[in-house]
Amino acid sequence: MTATPEPARLVVGFDLDLTLIDTVPGFSAVLTALGAELGVDLPVAEMTRRLGPPLEHLLAPHLPPETVPAAGDRFRAIYPEHAIASVPALAGAHEALAAVRRHGGRTVVVTGKFPENARLHVDHLGLDVDVLEGWVWGVGKAAVLQREGASVYVGDHVHDVEGALAAGVTSVSVLTGGCTREELLEAGTHVVLDDLGEFPAWLEEHLLTTRLAALEADLRARGSLLVAFSGGADSALLLAAAVRALGPDRVVAATGLSHSLPQAERDPARAFAEELGVELLTPETHELDRGGYRANEGDRCAFCKAELLDVLVPLAHERGLAAVATGTNADDAVAGFRPGIRAAAERGAVTPLRDAGLTKEQVRAASRRWGLPTWDKPAAACLSSRVAYGVEITPHRLARVERAEAAARAALHDVALRDLRVRDLGERASVEVDAALLPLAPALEAGVLAAVRAAGFADAALDPRGFRSGSMNEALDPGHRS
Repeated sequence: MTATPEPARLVVGFDLDLTLIDTVPGFSAVLTALGAELGVDLPVAEMTRRLGPPLEHLLAPHLPPETVPAAGDRFRAIYPEHAIASVPALAGAHEALAAVRRHGGRTVVVTGKFPENARLHVDHLGLDVDVLEGWVWGVGKAAVLQREGASVYVGDHVHDVEGALAAGVTSVSVLTGGCTREELLEAGTHVVLDDLGEFPAWLEEHLLTTRLAALEADLRARGSLLVAFSGGADSALLLAAAVRALGPDRVVAATGLSHSLPQAERDPARAFAEELGVELLTPETHELDRGGYRANEGDRCAFCKAELLDVLVPLAHERGLAAVATGTNADDAVAGFRPGIRAAAERGAVTPLRDAGLTKEQVRAASRRWGLPTWDKPAAACLSSRVAYGVEITPHRLARVERAEAAARAALHDVALRDLRVRDLGERASVEVDAALLPLAPALEAGVLAAVRAAGFADAALDPRGFRSGSMNEALDPGHRS
């Protein structure tokens, strides 16, 4: 089977002068020193009013034509002495770069500046840059942006807009370089920001909007869909998006019923599907009939997903639905040890959220925007995820964990609790609650542990590290993670 292509990684390009750094003080100092050497009274204030064009373009009106190349070389030679220490980063520059990194992206600086001097600025100011390309101007920037796979280019000058448009990427302009809002809009920029301080919020909204649009386009192209619906935030958003794109008559939801699905998850899932007007199928799955699942080694989730897809794929075919989709998101795809994702892909499951690049945070943001009740629903992995690897999965163990978690929550009914897990370590239980609540008051902790023991565990202890999603994976041998 052909592997699912990775979603495109975010790449954002930035201009340097008057976009990331305030070059005017240093540039002015170098021009002053150069004019003194050449015996020419250069109009420094005028020349630095709208930096951006190549240096030789700035010098040409003020020097004999035959002297311009040598003057440009001399400017670049004395530049480090006069311009590096005095040039600060513009407000919001570091935060803008960090915003790209926070979304797993790469940053590319494409500037008309002499490369060695540009590098000195980047290193001196500690700008978090992956690629720096100098001596590139106007539409010439397009080739670099395309080569690096950029989807956004941020600059301050109308010629930066030209480069972005020539590359076919989103042009974002900041008003820190002398060009007016009107000039930038007339040049065709898509967005004008006062400064880079506004960029992180813009990027958040831009990515969410474009990724939701990509999700809708993907779903429309599929024509019909069966959604593997667990009732969690991811599959709920996927189901709602499919209904928006295709209509409820071309979408079916399916929740596999088994010992590993908590009873508390079943009614809310049904109510959600009914609210969307979607038919909900509830076929039984029998993962406990699979020896690899019961054995509960590091690849347990692969057997679970295999069972689920082996049940759902024939149902999709019977209904004439084009594909079975899971709620795998972009974070899941890079989270390391996820054998279930591989098993689902091997059986032809599609992952529209992942393919659109939607992260867990964006799933929640979109769900909130759409008014879905699942937008802040805590993670609710299957009951088997509570059982330590190597301890056999049985209906008795799963029922005991479910009872223990219900009892522990009841004991904490007066506490603003979000996440709770009872981990089955054999005959002993480890209880995880939100780290912010720790340490619990002694009487409260004693009550929680007594409730867990009463549910069937011989002993129980509170994990001082608090709740950690997937904490059972911490005990896996590194060889299982490949």
